Amino acid sequence: MNQVADKKPKTFSDFVRLALKDVVEPLAAFVNRLGIQPNTVTLAGLAGQIVAAYFVANGNMTVGGVIILLTAPFDFLDGTMARLRGEPTSFGAFVDSVTDRYSELVVFGGLLWYYISRQDWLACMLVYLAVVGSQMVPYVRARAESLGLEAKVGVLSRLERYIVLVPALIFNRPIIALWILAVLGNFTAFQRIYHVRKQALS
Repeated sequence: MNQVADKKPKTFSDFVRLALKDVVEPLAAFVNRLGIQPNTVTLAGLAGQIVAAYFVANGNMTVGGVIILLTAPFDFLDGTMARLRGEPTSFGAFVDSVTDRYSELVVFGGLLWYYISRQDWLACMLVYLAVVGSQMVPYVRARAESLGLEAKVGVLSRLERYIVLVPALIFNRPIIALWILAVLGNFTAFQRIYHVRKQALS
């Protein structure tokens, strides 16, 4: 393995997961004792995002933002539950990854519906660019890892995207988040592409 790939940079998400470990693990253990399956938690999180998207699509940004804030932590919980059970599976990881993508897309879909109804075409284009960035960031990483390379870098991974989007929704300023996500999301994808290029050519 080349030296660049060995240097796996710590992301903000890594630090947050480590900082919250002492909170998430007892909670995950408690939910496990209730007999709830990790995949059930994953799907519950997706259901919450769908409900949030409904409110966003109807212009109730604050309620949508609060719902996302309450259900987004399920993304931390399900993986920890599986690990504590000693049964993390490839299918579980697959389901988690797929629902992550759907969760983001359905919220962006709500925003797109809202701005189409208002005929705000600039905002619609920003939603489109934000979607492109949000999907290309994990795609570049997954494609790199399939080639034995590493691409866990960049300023705006999934957790950071939520940190940008949720407050903007709660304070009813979604357009601010869309500008940030449209620009920095795609910038992050290019950061990862450049990082992979350096590894491939080393």
